Amino acid sequence: MTSDFYCDEVLSGKTEVNRVVETDNVLAYHHTRPFYPVHIVTIPKRHISSLITLEDCDNELLLELMGVIRKVAAWVTEEHGACRVITNLGNYQDSKHLHWHIVSGKAVG
Repeated sequence: MTSDFYCDEVLSGKTEVNRVVETDNVLAYHHTRPFYPVHIVTIPKRHISSLITLEDCDNELLLELMGVIRKVAAWVTEEHGACRVITNLGNYQDSKHLHWHIVSGKAVG
């Protein structure tokens, strides 16, 4: 069975999150266990396994998702001077739900 923290915990409401931006289809929130001083996760509210499983019918959702990522990245860059926008694939992707990390600062721990 594949783990999907985002559907099982975040979107179901089992795990409360500190929302940054939310639209009808996209949620950006502060990571529940941050690896960076600033660590925001952005996800589609509909389950999509990963970047490489997107289909042509997902183009509008992808544009909305990228718009939220752009907005959050601009805010983080303005507040902290820089940021990274990261997505993981394959074995690097712990939760098999498309998600992007917007991070700033040096990794902690």
